[in-house]
Amino acid sequence: MQKILIVDDNEDIRRQLKWGLGSEYKVVVAADAREASAMFRAERPGVVLLDLGLPPSPDTSEEGFRCLEEIMEVNPAAKVIMLTGNNDRENALKALRMGASDFYYKPPVLADLKVMVARAFHLAGLAHDSAGDGSAADAGEHWGMVGSCPEMQAVFTTINKVASSNAPVLITGESGTGKELVAGAIHQASLRRKGPMVAINCGAIPENLLESELFGHERGAFTGAHITVQGKLQYAHRGTLFLDEIGELPVSLQVKLLRFLQEGTIQRVGGRENITIDARTTCATNVDIDRAIAEGRFREDLYYRIGVINIKLPPLRERGDDVLLLAENFLKFYAKENKKKVSRFSATAGAFMKRYHWPGNVRELRNRVQRAVIMCEGGAVSPSDLGCDNDTSVALESHPERLSLREARERIEREMIISAMERQSGNILKAAEELGVSRPTLYDMMKKLSINHAHQ
Repeated sequence: MQKILIVDDNEDIRRQLKWGLGSEYKVVVAADAREASAMFRAERPGVVLLDLGLPPSPDTSEEGFRCLEEIMEVNPAAKVIMLTGNNDRENALKALRMGASDFYYKPPVLADLKVMVARAFHLAGLAHDSAGDGSAADAGEHWGMVGSCPEMQAVFTTINKVASSNAPVLITGESGTGKELVAGAIHQASLRRKGPMVAINCGAIPENLLESELFGHERGAFTGAHITVQGKLQYAHRGTLFLDEIGELPVSLQVKLLRFLQEGTIQRVGGRENITIDARTTCATNVDIDRAIAEGRFREDLYYRIGVINIKLPPLRERGDDVLLLAENFLKFYAKENKKKVSRFSATAGAFMKRYHWPGNVRELRNRVQRAVIMCEGGAVSPSDLGCDNDTSVALESHPERLSLREARERIEREMIISAMERQSGNILKAAEELGVSRPTLYDMMKKLSINHAHQ
């Protein structure tokens, strides 16, 4: 279970947040900066909720900033959400410049805070979880990513080369290959690592809200805009802006983003003032950009701006023995997390993992190993623990030699998707979760493979 540290001198708030978040995360608490520092070093949580006003000076932000600085020194990849009063906006922005990932105004509204915490854990992602105790470094681990195949070694080399520059980077690859991890690695290896890394998923936010989310808005810009709101681009000042699923960005906003990349300035929605922003841009997509340009869905001039450096991540099925290396890492982590004495994969499980085509890539592998650790009753993981049912086994072995690799892969994907949709009674979201892919990715795969709702 993922860990979260709550630091607040108010016992009622600590109790409320522990109760509200305890069903989804392992919650540890601290009442002051000293206790928080000790707890952070001992527990290594991925996300921290940190109050700015802490004893012995709860009316100032001095202790909160000191605690944030210590946390960032111990683990710069930790995601810290600052809890602050409504009149503390300047201090909150200072905290973002020091490395905090976000801030939230008190008093906390649990439903809103849960969304923010989930987003922080998503950003921390595999970079925190797979790092474990650091013992995997000799097995090809870099910034929380594991890989010994030539393709991944080339990725690591490119990260080292581009990190010290300000050049925009476009990261491409299938869903689940670790694009956000690469963006995080570039930021952590860069001269901007002490600044914020601000991530936004361009495909997850409705188009009518995305412009305000990116650029902010002025008071009165539209109905409901009661205050001036700063956008993600401004939060990323002196840091890195990560635009995930950039291929889903509406064309109307592509023009506005292009202006920022060319001039380094933005205007909030409803505003006329030019605001200068110093932020490096990294982008990621699983969309075929060349096809999107040809279809008029993506501006060619924007592509040349965001893709000065292009890093292509290989799918897991093309990474050879990396699948076993990654699986061992996940097994060690989840066995420790679940306090289970599962130490290895059976020979048949290992053969299955090497033969399987992994449509959800590393994300799917991680999900399956987590499931296997929970389901395993002995010391070795079996294929059934990994969720390898009979249909999947047959699909893996029944294709005649005359099929091309692409044809075989598409047939297996089709069979697995239809099978998952049937098990989930046609619920696309649940089927996507079972397959270890996002809902938009599953929609795209169904369209590509001509799977319609008649199969549900």
